[in-house]
Amino acid sequence: MADSFWLSEAAPTLASEPLSGVADIEIVGGGVTGISAALSLALLGKRVRVHEARTVASGASGRNGGFALRGGAMAYDSAREWLGDDAAADYWRLTEAYVERMVELGGDAVRRTGSLRLAGDDERDELRAEYEALRDDGFAAEWRDELSEPLAGRFPGALFHPDDAVLQPARLVRRLALAAAEAGVEIREHDRVEDLDELDAEIVLVATDGYPSGLLGELEGLIIPTRGQMLATEPLPERLFPMPHYGRHGYDYWHQNDEGRLIVGGFRDADMDSEFTAEEATTERIQGALDRFAEALLGRMPTVTHRWSGVFGLVPDLMPVVGPHPVRAGLWVAGGYSGHGNVLGLMCGDLVAQAILGESHPLLERMSPARLVA
Repeated sequence: MADSFWLSEAAPTLASEPLSGVADIEIVGGGVTGISAALSLALLGKRVRVHEARTVASGASGRNGGFALRGGAMAYDSAREWLGDDAAADYWRLTEAYVERMVELGGDAVRRTGSLRLAGDDERDELRAEYEALRDDGFAAEWRDELSEPLAGRFPGALFHPDDAVLQPARLVRRLALAAAEAGVEIREHDRVEDLDELDAEIVLVATDGYPSGLLGELEGLIIPTRGQMLATEPLPERLFPMPHYGRHGYDYWHQNDEGRLIVGGFRDADMDSEFTAEEATTERIQGALDRFAEALLGRMPTVTHRWSGVFGLVPDLMPVVGPHPVRAGLWVAGGYSGHGNVLGLMCGDLVAQAILGESHPLLERMSPARLVA
């Protein structure tokens, strides 16, 4: 019970051939970012070696809520204020392109469902403002005043994003890893890197998001390890939540998978101090809050089959941290997705790969690691 439902699915055999000699680029972290970067680099002709301390997708990439949402970790109207109108729109459009990319790459690991962001009693006006901003800039979005049971009466409104998706995140990343291995990437599982001096390549990418690596020097700890806890129930006969649902500024999130299992996460604010940690553990207080929420949604308490947690990287300005290390030549970093790592990890892995090869996307200026130590 005390492990991720997503990781309970049998992993395919990963036949990765060892590289002879020194790699062009070595990557620390076998989650969605590291594998995405490795695949992109290999397809561009580079010799790539990935080091994963456990197994592919065993970290946050196999321990999250299974949402594939466009956009960043902030609301769109906030992004326009913080980044400027054009940069915010470019950011959102780029994430939309990577949701599409995820659908293309993921096969049966991804289902296009749309997503529903629900307004709590004090959120309706701000959620409506985000809807208006999205519509003003030409993005597909729908406002819903009328909700069906069991949401009716509980939430005074909702914002529907029609092109979002739900996914089995571990299956997606394992599938990407198979493609990377076929493209020539060497993937070393159960191979923890303790010191950069262990690596031979002139270029190293650290892609561990919120899990402390001990490799980032001046940046270490500035991407704050933050725990998210989840549960999964037995398959349920009623199908009430076929798409990602999330509310209370993302503190609550849930959906049902294709078996009908209710997968619920969040309630970190029920014990906030305990959740700024890199320890993968579940706690009675937060699991109790998840139980009560599941029972309230269904009108009964279902049987819980899995309880787990994962660690993501929180950044105060809610922008990813992607680019060259501000001090150490040849060292690159990609992470800091503030709980939105499925799409952003796929995207930023690809963007950092391109930047390593000299093609830096304009949005990476906003994601520069140097801003954390300025």
